[in-house]
Amino acid sequence: MFNSSEQLILGFTIIIYFIFLLLMSVYIQRKIKTYDDYNMASRTVTLWPLILTFVSTGVGGATLLGYMENGYTLGMGQQWIHITMMAAVIVLAFFLLKRIRLLGEKHNMVTIGDYTALRYGESARIPTVISFLFAYCAMTGMQFVAIASILNLTIGLNMTAGIIIGCILLTIKTYLGGLKAVIWQDVVQGTMLTIGIIVLFFVVIFYSGNWSEIKANASSQNQNDMLNFLNITPNEILIYLLTLAFYQFIRQDVWQRIWAAKDLKTARNGYGLSMIIAVALGAMTVFIGVYAKFGLNLDIAETPLVYYNVIQNVFPFPLVLVMIIILLAAVISSADSFFIAGSSSIANDIIKPNVKSDNQNKMLLYSKLSVLIVAVISLVLALMIPGLVDLMVTGTAMSVSGLLAPVMFGLFWKKPTKLAGNIAMWSGLGSAVIWQILGHPFGLHPILIGLPLSIIMLLLVTFFGKKDYATV
Repeated sequence: MFNSSEQLILGFTIIIYFIFLLLMSVYIQRKIKTYDDYNMASRTVTLWPLILTFVSTGVGGATLLGYMENGYTLGMGQQWIHITMMAAVIVLAFFLLKRIRLLGEKHNMVTIGDYTALRYGESARIPTVISFLFAYCAMTGMQFVAIASILNLTIGLNMTAGIIIGCILLTIKTYLGGLKAVIWQDVVQGTMLTIGIIVLFFVVIFYSGNWSEIKANASSQNQNDMLNFLNITPNEILIYLLTLAFYQFIRQDVWQRIWAAKDLKTARNGYGLSMIIAVALGAMTVFIGVYAKFGLNLDIAETPLVYYNVIQNVFPFPLVLVMIIILLAAVISSADSFFIAGSSSIANDIIKPNVKSDNQNKMLLYSKLSVLIVAVISLVLALMIPGLVDLMVTGTAMSVSGLLAPVMFGLFWKKPTKLAGNIAMWSGLGSAVIWQILGHPFGLHPILIGLPLSIIMLLLVTFFGKKDYATV
């Protein structure tokens, strides 16, 4: 894909970028004195950093590589990912965010486990932590693999070595700076991402010609349906809604940033504006994939490499170099968010309730040790588990199936009891895991089993079980 001199330049530039991120973390570490500084960025994040950290977390390597590939192979119907996502964003921004923020502010919350423990008792932390650790350790491991893939394709580095390098880099920078470093690095990476995707979008349109030419090329290949926004089945839309969209309601990295904002107004404006940008950028990547096929007329056998083929087709090497760094930034900005979300669960929901210590220095140390624990688990998963994507899907299914109903009902309805919440969590996540292990019988996604069961159990136990209402 790149000749030896280009690989040398790429390698040198990537090393410089890695060093830059590490130096930022070292600098920010000097400002971290407390547990809240490390896990919640001191709860003082202002509007623009908040917007850019939300954008960076939402627009990861999966957006640039995955959505562009989807556009190239499946067409405009993939825009339903963003339609369902926008629907979820509207619900969260207008109906959930204020309640989430005020509860977090009142009770000094750090994780969703804090909320479920408050609402359904301390025992509710266990299924919450299990769900999130499955999902976030798998997602972090996948980012190690993604970094390794970029290094393999650009400089020819062995995949195993790339995974280890990715793990070491992300571990050191997250260990040093916590969420505060993640957010301030996202300011840089979010800016790069936004500008890079917008520039690529318009350059691809420029080289592709007008829409009538796109339609003519699609027609000549008997693929007019690829340009149809309805070129998707209702079942696929439902799966996008249940997995990608509904998952937004219980994403720990989202809740943490809502609590990290300096006030409610900042949280609301930051989330709303960032999600408009993130959804627009995601939609652009699908368009780029479609235009690559019918505008640039690229014949790509290995479709996961659509992004690389597009940038090499429309840019000279110096700009290709910039776009590779932007791809790396996309992966890293998502990876460290998953990293800190997973480590916060360990420190806040496993260690803190058991040590019962209010000593800030001790809890800060436990938080950093939790980063190392997540690093080891994620590295083992990345190196040893070939079906890492399946593990991530299982973790996401567990989270939505087990937590969505208790969390959403609990936020706005006083009736659900502690027992109902716990049973709903365990039944939802347990059935999702079993259904995943069985290989999706009858072609049904685990969430289609786990979520309805969780809702049913929550309602049944609430109405017919012992009345042990929580006071939230």
